[in-house]
Amino acid sequence: MTVKRRNHGRSKKGRGHVKFIRCDNCFQACPKDKAIKRFNVRNMIEAAAKRDMAEASVYESYDVPKVYYKQQHCVGCAIHNRIVRVRSRVNRRNRAPPPRFRQEFKKPAAAVKASA
Repeated sequence: MTVKRRNHGRSKKGRGHVKFIRCDNCFQACPKDKAIKRFNVRNMIEAAAKRDMAEASVYESYDVPKVYYKQQHCVGCAIHNRIVRVRSRVNRRNRAPPPRFRQEFKKPAAAVKASA
């Protein structure tokens, strides 16, 4: 029988059974090792409200706390919401994680000249 994926779409590997989780989107029961998991980190307040709070605040600098939320989706919802994409047969063999795009904060040019 042909096999589409080396791990059969799961990361179970020697365990006989894995607990089920519920998809955050459709509430479908899905094995925990098969679910697509993403860790979501957001500011508790959006940017516009953050600026208003900074103006009204007594403190000069206050770091707004972040919300840490682990999302768990079934395969169908993850594809539908574009959390993961369908890959060709050749690209399915690629097990490397996708590249991370992080914003690098650069100093303003005036601050660099003033310190020199």
